[in-house]
Amino acid sequence: MTGTDVQKEAEDSGPSGYAAARLRLLTEEARSGPPRRAALAELTDDWLTGLFTAGAEGLRGVSLVAVGGYGRGELSPRSDLDLLLLHDGGDPKAVAALADRLWYPVWDLGLALDHSVRTPAEARKTSGEDLKVQLGLLDARHIAGDLGLTAGLRTAVLADWRNQAPKRLPELQELCEERAERQGELQYLLEPDLKEARGGLRDATALRAVAASWLADAPREGLADARRRLLDVRDALHLATGRATDRLALQEQDQVAAELGLLDADTLLRQVYEAARLVSYASDVTWREVGRVLRSRAVRPRLRAMLGGGKPTAERSPLAEGVVEQDGEVVLARAARPERDPVLPLRAAAAAAQAGLPLSLHAVRRMAATVRPLPTPWPAEAREQLVTLLGSGRPTIEVWEALEAEGLITRLLPDWERVRCRPQRNAVHIWTVDRHLIETAVRASEFTRRVSRPDLLLVAALLHDIGKGWPGDHSVAGEIIAKDVAARIGFDRHDVTVVATLVRHHLLLVETATRRDLEDPVTVRSVAEAVGSQGTLELLHALTEADALATGPAAWSSWRGSLVADLVERVSAVLAGDVPADLEDAAPTAEQERLAIEAVATGSPVLSLRAQTEPPAGQEPSGDPEPLGVELLIAVPEQPGVLPAVAGVLAMHRLTVRTAELRSLTLPDGVDGTVLLLNWRVAAEYGSLPQAARLRADLVRALDGSLDIAGRLAERDAAYPRRRGVVAPPPRVSVHPAASRLATVIEVRSQDAPGLLFRIGSALEDASVQMRSAHVSTLGANAVDAFYVTGPDGAPLPGDEAESVARKLEETLRG
Repeated sequence: MTGTDVQKEAEDSGPSGYAAARLRLLTEEARSGPPRRAALAELTDDWLTGLFTAGAEGLRGVSLVAVGGYGRGELSPRSDLDLLLLHDGGDPKAVAALADRLWYPVWDLGLALDHSVRTPAEARKTSGEDLKVQLGLLDARHIAGDLGLTAGLRTAVLADWRNQAPKRLPELQELCEERAERQGELQYLLEPDLKEARGGLRDATALRAVAASWLADAPREGLADARRRLLDVRDALHLATGRATDRLALQEQDQVAAELGLLDADTLLRQVYEAARLVSYASDVTWREVGRVLRSRAVRPRLRAMLGGGKPTAERSPLAEGVVEQDGEVVLARAARPERDPVLPLRAAAAAAQAGLPLSLHAVRRMAATVRPLPTPWPAEAREQLVTLLGSGRPTIEVWEALEAEGLITRLLPDWERVRCRPQRNAVHIWTVDRHLIETAVRASEFTRRVSRPDLLLVAALLHDIGKGWPGDHSVAGEIIAKDVAARIGFDRHDVTVVATLVRHHLLLVETATRRDLEDPVTVRSVAEAVGSQGTLELLHALTEADALATGPAAWSSWRGSLVADLVERVSAVLAGDVPADLEDAAPTAEQERLAIEAVATGSPVLSLRAQTEPPAGQEPSGDPEPLGVELLIAVPEQPGVLPAVAGVLAMHRLTVRTAELRSLTLPDGVDGTVLLLNWRVAAEYGSLPQAARLRADLVRALDGSLDIAGRLAERDAAYPRRRGVVAPPPRVSVHPAASRLATVIEVRSQDAPGLLFRIGSALEDASVQMRSAHVSTLGANAVDAFYVTGPDGAPLPGDEAESVARKLEETLRG
């Protein structure tokens, strides 16, 4: 048959009628989205059925099958037609002639065609060799001809897929990861590929394939709507460009937005990002479940043999109060009650990020469904857990996304809604506003050793661009929002002012350093006036670098860094008059004095435990106040080794030290002897607090040397090694010679960990220095501790000796 004959046969089957009907359908304003895609697929089915019927007259054992996107009935205006001509192998020449009668009319209309001619056995063999072919056949749909032939192939392909799932699914996951590496993440790209980028249509199709394996299933909620939204955008893109493209280029976004009836291109991108984020999160959860199931299947036969056929129980390791690890995920403990514990989402998130583990989908959904709102202002624990989460480095991102996927972030921080998925049309920025804020916190976590208030740095990093959801200068709007948020999460007035200042001036250093004359005294004075203090300058310097690094590779360089450092040095010189005064000994309270006198009288340590509570703002204290921690007061007759002894006993009992002060107490006239007073706030890692009598008994044994604290802690760490989920910055120990006239101030900035204060105290004892006072604070996962020490003569240490003590302490903490 000649090409002319083929063309004539196609015309007899109605190509011009199909072309006209197709054009009318695509230009109908009343029909769009899924109805139009389904109608286009149906129209194409009818046309192809006509071609098939005309060409297959008298031919048996043949069917026409739609596969891939066409098989799913998802025809976009410029979609390929994916067709399989299936036959039983009885008359190859007649089948080849039928194929010509089908393919040529499609080509003549200018439609893209992906076609094949195979027997069922050939189709199965090819799908076994080519994963992409197998994925297409999973969506096989009968169009015309022998329905039994198509049904048999579908049944066989699905059975093959399920039988081969343990091998095929890891291959599919690898394909998805390679594609994501090439194409990037759809939810952040300014010119995304709607199909190939991570979170796009290919990933949505992969999730359908996983579900078809019966091995695991994606979280269904919202997934169909996300897929539909991406398909709608692709339809509009095809119509706007007249091309079969999946890349949403900048110059076409306004036209695509208009085609969809959206306000502007930013609104379009935000909808695309929201859909992509949902698909990406569903993919993460699904592939994690696939891995868990495959690992379980691999281990189960051996366990059954060992346990005599019994079903093994998944191991659950406690991470925090109400939070455990199970099967490589963070889940809620059986005794957890989200409806009674409003801090639980933040505690679970912080524990997950610190352990470098994902939050279980079930746990997040349970908390989202049942947890009650936090009071305003937040209790201290909630604020600390937020800081711990933000300071956990790269794992913070996955945990934050899990909370955001179920709406928990906007419930904790309502202002987040305005920046969520908001695009940034700036070539320097590589992230959306919300992801940039989290990236900045991740970067800031690397600088927590550089600042005295890492908690303020991390919160300012989270909020520095929060004003981009509002009109006008985002720094000005952000300052107002930051004040409100910082006060709501429980910072005091001074800290609120610092956070607001950091947000208002987060661009000040880099803009001044790169655009102004630093030799001009007016330039430096203006920055000093805006910043106000050395502490704020220190924080702003770290925030500036974290912000730039989180923006993109073009936003920071060694040149910019040197200019900013030069400016900071000059501003610091202007602010140098703010030298910290020596700490004055505060008058003891009646309770402290009573304990001190009792300690002198008994010659042994005396302690008291008292729960701390506070009512929500604007309310009177209720009969059931919410505990924020426990105040631990200890009075000990002055002797060597008090700090490491107390710290070690608390670590043995799994008590976390939030704040701690140690100082010598002046006793009333007529009472001989000196007493060390320790005023600490502690909390149980999980479980209940130990009894005061037991703490005191262990402390007595620690002080007289009969309790080997170091050995006990080492045994516990060996038996229950802590998960190294977060790679924390190394500890930093520094000497501040100008901070006190009466003592040498040694400051330690480190990752908080059980036994940390015991190790510090022991190292200082080994250095033969006397401790005048200690001021310990745990800010999220960061410990910032200052120790005022003297030599045996009671005078500050000489400079070289102080530096030697600091270096040895740093080596101990790094070891």
